[in-house]
Amino acid sequence: MTRFIALFVAGIAVSISAATFPTDDRAIVHLLGRTGFGPRRGDVEKVRALGIQRYLDQQLHPERIADASMAAHLTGLTTLILSTRQIAEQYEIPQLEARRQKKQDAKDGDPAAGDGKPPNAMQLMATGVMAELAEQKLLRAVFSDRQLQEVLTDFWFNHFNVDARKGRDRFLLTEYERDTIRPRVFGKFRDLLGATAKSPAMLFYLDNWMSAANNPRRGLNENYGRELMELHTLGVDGGYTQKDVTEVARALTGWTFDNPRGGGSFTFNPRIHDPGEKIVLGHVIKAGGGESDGEQVLDILARQPATATFIATKLTRRFVSDTPPPALVARVAARFRDTDGDLREVMRTILTSPEFLSPDAYRAKVKTPFEFVASALRATGADVQDARPLIRELEQLGMPLYMCQPPTGYKDTGDAWVNTGALVSRMNFAVRLTGGQLRGVSIGNPQSVTALNLGAPDFQRR
Repeated sequence: MTRFIALFVAGIAVSISAATFPTDDRAIVHLLGRTGFGPRRGDVEKVRALGIQRYLDQQLHPERIADASMAAHLTGLTTLILSTRQIAEQYEIPQLEARRQKKQDAKDGDPAAGDGKPPNAMQLMATGVMAELAEQKLLRAVFSDRQLQEVLTDFWFNHFNVDARKGRDRFLLTEYERDTIRPRVFGKFRDLLGATAKSPAMLFYLDNWMSAANNPRRGLNENYGRELMELHTLGVDGGYTQKDVTEVARALTGWTFDNPRGGGSFTFNPRIHDPGEKIVLGHVIKAGGGESDGEQVLDILARQPATATFIATKLTRRFVSDTPPPALVARVAARFRDTDGDLREVMRTILTSPEFLSPDAYRAKVKTPFEFVASALRATGADVQDARPLIRELEQLGMPLYMCQPPTGYKDTGDAWVNTGALVSRMNFAVRLTGGQLRGVSIGNPQSVTALNLGAPDFQRR
């Protein structure tokens, strides 16, 4: 009898859980627009046949999705598999030598010599490394079957933003996204935080690689310590003080990377580390800890209640609403704490929540230019032979990939992207796309996509 009651109760629980998933096509389109870059032809039917719950389970485990065709779309983008050291040897060092020679030629009075200044955004995209990195990002968004992984890779790169225009970072970003961000978007937050903290791209971008104790030439640099708390973990109202910023910066002295021009990796340099005692958010870090001082800081920050709330707020803002429902934020933050920052379980909580599945959430988010372009290509079934013109389109739409200057990353709320000029630019892009006017992009039957009305306000929302 007890076993029967248990099975009966379990059956009710399953039925109730299954009943929370709507099955109409509008709900499926909503799901495809939030967990991916919008539906392609046939996607709604596939999800309907599979069921929303099973589709979500697959997306939360991208390793179970073969995604066999993706490799063909990336054929020819040879820099994507190179290590930072190989990129430095093949691209950075020759460019540095060429720039040095230009400066020397200018000093010698050669009228044909350039000024030797670092490249601007357009020049960066003309170089093989950055051009191919941007191309693969868009191609993955358009063609990958692992859509949620692509959305989250974009989200977490933006969260831990690094600007390619800052010096050597343009040669460090391939490995940063490929090896630091992408493999960890469904893992533990602490692991992702630690990987970014030790990434040469982040160390260089926020200057921690030069932060040194008792060194008058370098000195203590608080840039990373401040952004680590304000942007990566606690949030601006997370309860830390300027004293905490200084203590965190002291703990992270010596976290640097070797051979900066040759593509070196993370290393701890004890000679420039502050060995003294530190106190961070009331936690005492004993003197003499060396590299572990920084690890203890990351442990402290990753497990702060303010971090759980901050991450929950950002994720619910991205996936549900520009004004995240407080009750959902609280539940997601609780799940973050209960699972020690398990990002897969955090995402499951969001994507199976009544708030996410509510009709009130449909079309409530404005697409960023990146999302708009990717979703338009998916909706039209476009064949992309050359993604470079599309990368230039994104620059014109105000979102050059990997080139957001402030460490805050690009905004994920509608107010950043909705204005008269931006909407006109989007409509012009839609006209060129559906009219077959974009070089390197083709649509089999342009007449068949005119009804999509890609420039309409409704399509610009997800």
